[in-house]
Formats: sequence, C-alpha cells, structure tokens
Amino acid sequence: MNEASFGSGAPFHTYTEAVDWVKGLVSFGIRPGLKRMETMMEKLDYPHRRLKFIHVAGTNGKGSTCAFLSQILMQCGYDVGTFTSPYIEKFTNRIQYNGQDIPENEVLRLANVLKPIADEIAASELGPPTMFEIVTAMAILYFAGTVYPDYVVWETGLGGRLDSTNIVVPVVSVITNIGHDHMDVLGDTLEQIAREKAGIIKPGVPVVCAAEQAEAVSVLRQAAQDKKSTLYLLGDQYAYEPVSSKEDEQVFHFSGPFRALKDVTIALNGSHQMKNAAAALMTIEVLRQYYALIVEDEDLYAAMKETAWPGRLEMLSRSPRLLIDGAHNPEGAETLAGALKHTYRYRKLHMMLGMLENKNHEGFLRHILPLVDTLIVTEPDFRRKLDAAALAGMAGELCAQLGRSIEVIVEPSWKTALRRLQQLTDRDDLAVVTGTLYLISDVRSWILYHSDSEKGW
Repeated sequence: MNEASFGSGAPFHTYTEAVDWVKGLVSFGIRPGLKRMETMMEKLDYPHRRLKFIHVAGTNGKGSTCAFLSQILMQCGYDVGTFTSPYIEKFTNRIQYNGQDIPENEVLRLANVLKPIADEIAASELGPPTMFEIVTAMAILYFAGTVYPDYVVWETGLGGRLDSTNIVVPVVSVITNIGHDHMDVLGDTLEQIAREKAGIIKPGVPVVCAAEQAEAVSVLRQAAQDKKSTLYLLGDQYAYEPVSSKEDEQVFHFSGPFRALKDVTIALNGSHQMKNAAAALMTIEVLRQYYALIVEDEDLYAAMKETAWPGRLEMLSRSPRLLIDGAHNPEGAETLAGALKHTYRYRKLHMMLGMLENKNHEGFLRHILPLVDTLIVTEPDFRRKLDAAALAGMAGELCAQLGRSIEVIVEPSWKTALRRLQQLTDRDDLAVVTGTLYLISDVRSWILYHSDSEKGW
C-alpha cells in the first residue's frame, strides 16, 4: 500500500488541526522500539529506502553537527533534507529542505496520509504510534515523496538503538559524544548510554565518533568491530588543534586520514563547537572517499564560517547583552561555564534558569553556581517542568556547600523573570538564559518576534 492510497475524506482541514493531532500524541509518551515504525514504513511501501541518510546521535552537539553538515552540503550544491529535534520556534522547523521549513500545507497533507495508518496501528497489539514516530514518518514521506534531496541529515531523538529514526540504513553514522542525559530511559552509566547510541552503527557503514571517555569509547569500538564498520575516532583517526578563539570567531586546524585543513573558521561560540565542527569535517571526508562527494575547499571554508545554530550560545540582544543557551544537562552546563570563563567578558553575570523534572539538576548547578552573581529561577511553559522553588532550594543548598553567597530570585512566570533579568543587567554585565530548550524557545520567540513559540519535542 502506498501514500497515494490514502487521503479521501481527510480528517484534518487546517495546518493547526494537523499539528494539534501530532502534539496530542505526546500523551502516549516515549516508548522506545521500532516495531510501530517498521509497520508504518511497510504500509507506505518503504519510502526510507529511497534516501541517503547521514545519521547523527549523541548526548550534546547533535544539532550543531547537523547544522555544519547541512550548510556544507548545501554550499557545495547538493539538495539537503534536515531533520532535527526539538524545534526552537515552530513545528515546521524540524523538517527542512535546503534550509527552508516544510510548508504548512505539506504538514496538513502528510498528517492526512498518516492518520488512517496511525489509527490502524493503534487498533493492533502494537498500540498507538508516538508523537515522535509520526513526525519521523512525516519527514521520511516529505523527503522521499516531495522534494527528493541528495542527502538527509538525520538527527536521533533519544538514544539511538530503539529511537524511531533508527529505521534507516545510513551512508554514514555520526556519534558526537556520550554524556549523562535521559538516564531514566537510556541507563545509569556511560557504558549503558554508549551502548544505546552505538545502536545506530549499521553493518559495513562507516562511523565518525567524537566521544572521549575511555569507557564509552571501548563500547563504541566493540560495536563498530562487531558490525565490521570502519571507525573514525577523534584523537585516533582525526584531530583538531585550536588556533584562536574570540566571541563569534574560532579558528582551528583539522587533520584526518585523507588530508589536513588549516585555519578553519567558525562563528559558533564555545570550545565544544570546534569539536563538533571537526566531527562534521571528518564526516564530509568520509563522504568524499566513499561516495565521491564533490567538495571545493572554498565552499567548505565558507560553509563552516556561515553555519549558525539558534539557541546555543546565541546573543539575542546587545542592550542589555542577553545570551541564550540550551544547556540542559551537566555536560551542557560544563560547556556553557567554559564559554562564560573564556569567551565572554562582563562585570556581573545574571542568569535565568528553568529546568524539566527528569534532569541531573545538581550536576548542572555545580558547573554554573561558581560563576553567577544573580540567579533567577523560573519555570518553562511545559508539562514536565521543575517547580521553581524546588530548584531554588537545590541552588541554595549547593551554594552553602560551595561557600558562595549569591542572590537567588524565585519567579515562576518566565516572562516576569525575563523582565527582571533585563532590568538587573547593566551595560557592562551579561544576562544568560539557560536550561531546557522549551524555555529557550519561548524566550527566543518573545525577544525576536514578541510572540509565543510553538515549541515541542
């Protein structure tokens, strides 16, 4: 049965109705496993088999790495599909073709294609598809049936092994790093989490990896060996050497098994972005060697410099200076802390923080609290938000342990908290909004467009 067989008596008549249906599926939660995806693909005549995927997994850095890869491929003249999550402002952000969001009328059309299939699966022993499974299927249908990109840059949602994106066999797999996140689903140790991420490694498909912890690397090495996949590991097969770093400009040298690239410049901030950029370059090198990808150096250098990624160390305003960063786990907080120490200059640092319940809050706060002069604790507009007073209590206890005395302000309304943050921040100070991307998306939409975001997973 194929896509054209569906659509008579369309259940949805507007884009909003279609998106509301998809968002409503969130109540079925995250249920790892590929059986529902396999059934959907079978009913749609396996559209994913018509596409060339670059599959990207990792705890942090997936989005930035995907942004580098998409920009390079587009700059080199290829048509590129990009699938990322969560989206920052609008549902359509997550499915893009050559940097442009999927049109709203396509979302409507594809929702009408998928709804009967979803109902059929829901009535079976498999149970209803999840929100992420439907969005993944929508992306596949859009790319395979409407726009036909040369490559699809394909970001995992959660983990790898049982993630709905793992329905595909890619031309190259990328694992950016391994860290402590989604431990309620993926496992308590770095080895367990690495095992889940390693699930995207497919037989004979080359894999680029930037993980550095010995226990994670050992799991990934074994997985690549078991699948007879060539592993390109940061520090072994490829490396980068920082040359210089200042706000909005970092320069590094890249060296790999096929060639070296001197003085690569990126505009993304934070030393971790050089690592993400190096992983993207190694991936492009693999595509050049294995698939005869045509890349002119001039295009490559230009793309690296032009790559932008919203919501990660992004300066939203200059008066007052307000930086947003979706650091939502200890590794993200460590990266943010490094940038605040080495990249940005300020007299006082005022921070607004909102988190979800299921995160390692103490690990996050330990990296941030030593740097902050004022902490405004708020709540994201999301169902699994952490109570602001509870987060403030954790911050207070940790401050006592660390021997720090900082002002902690509790303001559950994020808009009120944002106003207070802006009022506190003098000309020589720096304001930072961080925590869950659900808060980041709201603040970004409010400051740039004075409108609420359509955020979601």
